[in-house]
Amino acid sequence: MSTTLKPARPATPTSPRRLGPVALGLRQGRLEITQFLRSRESVVFTLGFPVIMIVIFASIFDGEIAPGVSFTQYFVTGMIATGLMTVSFQNLGIWIPIERDRGVLKRYRGTPMPKWVYFAGKVILVVVIGVAETALLLAVSAALFGLELPGTAAKWLTFGWVSALGITACTLCGIAISSLARSSRSGSAVVTPVALVLQFISGVFFVFTQLPSWMQQVAALFPLKWMCQGLRSVFLPDAFGAQEPGGSFELGRVALVLAAWCVIGLLLCLGTFRWTTKRDG
Repeated sequence: MSTTLKPARPATPTSPRRLGPVALGLRQGRLEITQFLRSRESVVFTLGFPVIMIVIFASIFDGEIAPGVSFTQYFVTGMIATGLMTVSFQNLGIWIPIERDRGVLKRYRGTPMPKWVYFAGKVILVVVIGVAETALLLAVSAALFGLELPGTAAKWLTFGWVSALGITACTLCGIAISSLARSSRSGSAVVTPVALVLQFISGVFFVFTQLPSWMQQVAALFPLKWMCQGLRSVFLPDAFGAQEPGGSFELGRVALVLAAWCVIGLLLCLGTFRWTTKRDG
C-alpha cells in the first residue's frame, strides 16, 4: 500500500501586528519609566526631595501663621506645587537636552514611529512620578505632622484640576525650554536657576503675602504662583482666602491663568523644539 506525500506548503511570513496609538503611547511610557527607575539617584532625589524639605521646615517652624492654620499646612501646598513643577518643567528641561546631545532624538526622528509617541512617553513618565511623589508627600505629612487631608469631594476635585492644569503647563514649558540648552551640560544651568527663582517668589518657602509686592507681581505672571494658590484652597480653611492678595482664593482666575499657560507652552513647543543639536545641522 503506497502513500503519497503531499508537498509541504511554504510558510507564509507573518507580518508584525501593528500597535494602535494608545498601545504605542503606553509602550513608550513604560520604556521611559523603566529608564527612570534604573537611575537610583534620580529616583531618590526626585521622590525624596519634597519629603526631606517638609520634614526640615515642619520641624523648624512649628507655629501657626493664622488662627487654625499651621505652617506645615501652608508649606505642604507649596511643596506639592514645586514637586509637580520639578518632575515636569525642571526634569524635562534637563533630560531632553541630554537625549538630544547623545543623538537619541535624532534616531527617533529617523524611525517610522510617529513623533508624538516620544512626547506621550514623557507625559506618562511625568504623570506617574508626579502622582507617586504627591502621594508620598501627603502620607508623610499626615503621619508625622498631622496634616488634615481634604474632607469633601469638592476639595479633591479642586486638587485634581489644579494639579492637572499645573503639571500640563509645566510639562509643555519644560519641553519648550529644553531647546535653549546648547548641550547636555548646559541644560541644568539653564533650567535650575529659573525653577529656584520661581520657588522663592511664588510662596513655596515663605508666606506669599509677606513677600515684597514687586515679587508678588512678577510671580503672578507664571504658573507656579497660581498652582500654590489653588492648592491652598484645598488644604487651608475657606476663611484663609481673605488673606490672599485678591481677598479670596480666586479659583476662576487660577484656572484661567493655568489654562493660558498650557496654550502658551504648546505654542512655544511647536515653534522652538529641536530634534538635533546645532552641530548636526
